[in-house]
Amino acid sequence: MSDAEIRSLDRAFFDALLAADAAALRELVTDDFVIVDVGSGNVTPGSAFADAVGAKVVTFESIEAGESAVRRYGTAAIVVGSTRMAIRFGPDRIEVHSRYTHVAVQDRGRWRLASAQGTPIR
Repeated sequence: MSDAEIRSLDRAFFDALLAADAAALRELVTDDFVIVDVGSGNVTPGSAFADAVGAKVVTFESIEAGESAVRRYGTAAIVVGSTRMAIRFGPDRIEVHSRYTHVAVQDRGRWRLASAQGTPIR
């Protein structure tokens, strides 16, 4: 997979978040995917995260992806990039500028995200 294809996986992940598409999220991530919340640092399993996005418990109103760098290691790749996001948790809305790390692995014949973590940029 080329760097552009890895970045395309990232974009598909962001698009699924914006569309609140739980089914697409489940296709894009491994069965043991975890996400580390950019605001709280909580670790959430992928299935619970997809459920929350699909039920609009958490709503991604906008995601603006910035630069990213891809490093590949055989059947794994690490992407470090930046985003500006507007996220709604129930009645609360936050805007965050963050640096993210995504880990992609080859899983069942295709690339999927195994982990995602966001860190606020101050």
